[in-house]
Amino acid sequence: VQLQASGGGLVQSGGSLRLSCATSGFAYDYYAIAWFRQAPGKGREGVSCIGTDDDSTYYPDSVKGRFTISADKAKNMVYLQMNSLKPEDTGVYYCGVRRRSECSWNPIDYDFWGQGTLVTVSS
Repeated sequence: VQLQASGGGLVQSGGSLRLSCATSGFAYDYYAIAWFRQAPGKGREGVSCIGTDDDSTYYPDSVKGRFTISADKAKNMVYLQMNSLKPEDTGVYYCGVRRRSECSWNPIDYDFWGQGTLVTVSS
């Protein structure tokens, strides 16, 4: 399994970014794919998850209504559309795959990770 995240960058508060996670080496059904972020000096925090068996999506309150996760199974891609960005959204964003269809906010539950992509939101 390989994951490669991209699309990070510097954006002003209120702006938007779309992150991409290119995946390979596994079948999408019966897996959960999530985006986590890690701010300097903090632990890894889940910001979105999609259960690819039924495409259910989950978000914590901190990003609900601003972030949208989607999966293009034909292209083996997972996206995170981030709108109305805030300085507190700054961090390194990682995509992770769990070999179960249920989403989890615990990073320990994920079996594979891509390298991160840095998102910096300026005030």
